[in-house]
Amino acid sequence: MTACGTDYLTKDPISKSYILVYAIFVYFTPLFTIIYAYFFIVQAVAAHEKSMREQAKKMNVASLRSSEAAQTSAECKLAKIALMTISLWFMAWTPYLVTNFSGIFGNSKISPLATIWCSLFAKANAVYNPIVYGISHPKYRQALEKKFPSLICGSAGDDNVSTVTAASSADEKSNA
Repeated sequence: MTACGTDYLTKDPISKSYILVYAIFVYFTPLFTIIYAYFFIVQAVAAHEKSMREQAKKMNVASLRSSEAAQTSAECKLAKIALMTISLWFMAWTPYLVTNFSGIFGNSKISPLATIWCSLFAKANAVYNPIVYGISHPKYRQALEKKFPSLICGSAGDDNVSTVTAASSADEKSNA
């Protein structure tokens, strides 16, 4: 093979052991590291949110956050981002692993097109994280809107104000 990938067609023990070691260090180790790291990040944010609620209770206020920020907690947002990142990583690299394992352990015929798509999808994983964080972070979206206004979908309104609130406050001003 002359491609940038693994040789899953050769059935000798060295090629098989290379793919097994490759799977351990390129698939399983990063997957478990990502899961481990995000677990503790979400856990730390949840502990912080709990301490914020306790502090608000001591101060006899409903919340230390503004009403917009209180609607969705930081731990919920972070959990969504973590789940999305882990899922995308898993979906990107699993077909590549399955192709390699079916090549060395099975007698299945793997088409060159399938190997290209699996490899391309896995190696494009480096592009997914900035997209996920770009979609989920309001300040990033605002900076992106300033640089590339043609990429923005929908209205160019403020992320922190809902459309219903803005419309109802405008109606109240016009009625007064």
